[in-house]
Amino acid sequence: MNNQENNNTSKRGFASMPEERVEEIAKKGGHASAEKAGHEGMAERGRAGGHASAEKAGHEGMAERGRAGGHASGRSKSSQEEEEE
Repeated sequence: MNNQENNNTSKRGFASMPEERVEEIAKKGGHASAEKAGHEGMAERGRAGGHASAEKAGHEGMAERGRAGGHASGRSKSSQEEEEE
């Protein structure tokens, strides 16, 4: 009988570790990956991710993101001006 059948779920692997330890291990993995790929490799991964995101969202989706970003930066700028007065 497996754990799902008897509703006896035991924590194993990362689930049994303190959150700080899991974060430490994940951080090491990220650093190792970055070292292996180097700066250009990481930049290429970023570009590929951006292209994939843009392709998924389409032209209108990306335009909406741009408008939303512009509105957000405009709000923060105007609120900063009010604070200076």
